[in-house]
Amino acid sequence: DRHVLAFGTNAQGSAVQDDLLIRFSDQESAIDWTATATNTAGDLRLGIGSTFVKAIQTKREILVWTDAALHSMRFIGPPFTFGLQPLASNITIAGSNAAIAVEDVALWMGLESFYIYSGQTQQLPCTVIERVFGDFSLAEREKTFAGVNSKFGEVFWFYCSLTNSVASGGDGENDRYVVYNYNDKVWYYGNLERTVWIDRGVRPYPIAAKDSFLYNHELGLDDDGSALSSFIQSSQVGLGEGDQFVSV
Repeated sequence: DRHVLAFGTNAQGSAVQDDLLIRFSDQESAIDWTATATNTAGDLRLGIGSTFVKAIQTKREILVWTDAALHSMRFIGPPFTFGLQPLASNITIAGSNAAIAVEDVALWMGLESFYIYSGQTQQLPCTVIERVFGDFSLAEREKTFAGVNSKFGEVFWFYCSLTNSVASGGDGENDRYVVYNYNDKVWYYGNLERTVWIDRGVRPYPIAAKDSFLYNHELGLDDDGSALSSFIQSSQVGLGEGDQFVSV
């Protein structure tokens, strides 16, 4: 509705930051934040949690995370302009970049599980959850970065492993990833050093970063001129009593 929103900001007339306060400017103005009877500027305060973490806009609403809850913020018109509704409490989020929206569905990485919101909030079943959180550095959790690869229906989470944490003698940067393929409803994981990711859009390929380099993804069949070493590894598969067959 052409308002500017500020999350975790100071109250009107105060210079003290309130980590749970949301303020919005007057309509069509980026500079008028003073609420009066003749404009639409105002504020809302998140009721659950101790600090604002993340906000993502979807087609229907703005999803707002604190460190302990998920809220829905929607335009409701005058006289209140915006409304705020809690959606779920007693949830966690790994960091400010650990959530991603795909259409009207939001997915995010918590501290011990994954979550999905599609009208209601629930834990996302993960077949590799022990592999991920058994080697997940809580000290570097804020560096977790979620991205989407829309060409293949994949949501990535890049994170720092325990073995690469500063406490273990590593550089403390992301070195692992886990992927949820929302088309096939399957999970897979691997080792890859990436700190940020952006899906294709303005540019034809997804772009990710590590240190001072930008990398094109999904381009060509080689790794910067070298053939990729690829393999598939599964857990044990039982063939039953001879009445089941596996074709690879």
